[in-house]
Amino acid sequence: MRNFIKQTFASLVGTLLGLIIFAGLGTTGLFLLILAASSSKDTGPYVKDKSVLVFDLSMKITDSEPSSGELFQNTISGVDEDRMALRKVVETLEKARRDPRIVGIYLDATSTSQVGNVGYASLKEIRKALEEFRAAGKKIVAYGSDWSKKEYYLSSVADSIVLNPLGMMEINGLSSQPMFLAGALQKYGVGVQVVRVGKFKGAVEPFILTKLSPENREQTQKLLDDVWGEWRTAVGATRKIEPDKLQAIADNQSLLEATQAKTSGLVDRVEYPDEVVADLKKLTNSDKEDKTFRQISLNSYAQVSGKSLGVERNSKNQIAVVYAEGEIVEGKGEDGQVGGDRFAKIFNKLRQDKDVKAVVLRINSPGGSATAAEVMQREVKLTRQVKPVVVSMGDVAASGGYWIASDSNRIFAEPNTITGSIGVFGMLFNGEKLANNNGITWDSVKTARYADSQTVSRPKSPQELEIYQRSVNRIYNMFLNKVSQGRKLPEQKVAEIAQGRVWSGEAAKEIGLVDEIGGLNTAIAYTAKQAKLGEDWEVQEYPRTSSFRERFFGRATEEVRTAFGIEGTQLKSANPLTTEFQKLQQEVEILQKMNDPQGVYARLPFNLKIE
Repeated sequence: MRNFIKQTFASLVGTLLGLIIFAGLGTTGLFLLILAASSSKDTGPYVKDKSVLVFDLSMKITDSEPSSGELFQNTISGVDEDRMALRKVVETLEKARRDPRIVGIYLDATSTSQVGNVGYASLKEIRKALEEFRAAGKKIVAYGSDWSKKEYYLSSVADSIVLNPLGMMEINGLSSQPMFLAGALQKYGVGVQVVRVGKFKGAVEPFILTKLSPENREQTQKLLDDVWGEWRTAVGATRKIEPDKLQAIADNQSLLEATQAKTSGLVDRVEYPDEVVADLKKLTNSDKEDKTFRQISLNSYAQVSGKSLGVERNSKNQIAVVYAEGEIVEGKGEDGQVGGDRFAKIFNKLRQDKDVKAVVLRINSPGGSATAAEVMQREVKLTRQVKPVVVSMGDVAASGGYWIASDSNRIFAEPNTITGSIGVFGMLFNGEKLANNNGITWDSVKTARYADSQTVSRPKSPQELEIYQRSVNRIYNMFLNKVSQGRKLPEQKVAEIAQGRVWSGEAAKEIGLVDEIGGLNTAIAYTAKQAKLGEDWEVQEYPRTSSFRERFFGRATEEVRTAFGIEGTQLKSANPLTTEFQKLQQEVEILQKMNDPQGVYARLPFNLKIE
C-alpha cells in the first residue's frame, strides 16, 4: 500500500509539474528549458578512462523507438521501462568499439530476463556487433545465474563466461507449442468455417483442428531445425565446441548445473558476483576501496556523442528507414500496429522529398490485412520507380509482411528470420448453436438471395462459401503474381514454394525469396551504395517519434521517482499456467485486430512461437 501511494504521488507530481511548466511558464522560460535540454544532449554523460560498458540483458529491445503514445503512457503510469531500439543498440556497441575510453563490455544476465521478447534475427545483429567489439582486442565478460538459450546465444561471444555456483544453464533445443481452440469453440457452440489457399496455411488451424496438420508440422519442424542449426553453429564457433556435442548436451542433459556447464566447456569459471567485480576492477584499474568497477550503462552511453568517433553522420542526403513493426491492419492503426493508410502516407511523402535519396523498409511483421498490405505494396512500388527501396527483414517478415517486401530492389534477411507464408485465408464465425442453446433465435427477411450472407446467426451455405473462396483465390493469385514480378521468378515456381509455407531466412535465400543474408546496417550500407552517396549521407527514421515535451515529461517523472526512492517496475517471470492464459489472451487480441474489409488475410500462423 505504501509503494502504491508513493507511485501514485510521483506520477501526479510529474504530471502536474509538466502542466505547470507548459501552462504557466512564459515563452522565455520554455525557450531556456529547450536550450538546456539541447545543451544536455550535446554534452552527454561523462565517460571515464578505462570504463566498462554494462549491457543488461534484461533490457527490452524493439525495432523502432517507442511511440509518443507509449512514452506518454509510461510517464503517467510511472512505469520505468528499460528499452532501446535495435539499431541504437548496435550503433552504441560500434561506438564503444571505437572509443579508447571503453576497455570492455560486461554482459549482465543476472536480472529477470526480457530477452525472450526478442527474436533470433535481432539477436544475430547484436551478436555480430559484439563479435566485432571483441575482434578489436577489447574484453567481453558475461555473468549470469540462470541462462536461457537466447541469453547464452549472445553471451557465448564473451572472452570469459562466468556462472554463479548455484546457477543453471538451459541447453535443451527449440520448441513450438501452439494452442488449439477448436474443442472449446465446439463445446460452447461457436461455429467456424474457413476459406483458404495453401496447404501450409496454418493460421486457421487453431480454430478448426485439435493438433497440427502433417503439413504444418513439417514446415514448423524444418523452421525449428534451421534456427537451431544456426544456434549450434554460431555458439559452437565461439566456444570451440562441435555442433554435434551441443546437440548431445540438449538430448541428454538439457538443464546443467554450474559444474556440469564448466565441464562441458559452456562456461569458463564458476564464481560469485564479488569475484567477478574484483576481476573487472583489475580490468578498469579501479581502486581496491571502490565499491565497484568503473562503468557506464548501455543506455547512458547511448547518449554520448559519437561524432568524434565517426559513428554519427550529418548530411543533407538522407536514407529513410521506415519501420513496419507489428500486425498489418486496415486504416491508420494504433501503436504497435502497421496501419496501411498511415504507412502509405509516409511513403508518399518520402517519394516526393528530394532530400531523401533512398528508403530502407525494415519489416518485423507476421502480416495481417491483405487489403492494407496491398495499399502499402503499391506505395513501395511507386517509390521504387523514383529512388531505391531496399527491404531489411527482422525477426518475422511473413505473409502480408512478405507481400509489402516483394517489389523492392533487394531483400536482406538474417539466416534465422521467419519469412514466406505466401498464402491467404478467411474465417467465418457463427453463433447459431451458442445462441440456440441459450434460447436465442433469429429470423430473416431479405430482397435478394445473398442479402444476409454477412450474418453470424447461421453457418454459410455451400453457395456462399464458394463466393468467399473465389475471393480468396483471386487475392492469392494476385499475391503469387506480385511475388513473381517483384522477384523475377516464374509464377509456377512461386506457386510451388508458396502454399502458405513458412521458411527461415537461409532457406528463403536458397529458393529466391531473399537476395542476401545480413542485418539492418548491412541493408543501409547497400542502399547508400545503390544511391551513389559515398559517405555523404545520414539516416532518418520513420514513423517519427518523440518531441521535447515527451522527453521532458519522461525526465521530470524520473527525477521525481528518484527523489522519492521509487524503484523501477520489473516484469517477473510468469508461472507456466499464467503463461498459457497469456497465450490465450494473445490469440483473442489477434482476432480483435483482424479488420480487413473483405475479411481476407495474409498472415503467419497465429501462435508460431519459438521457445
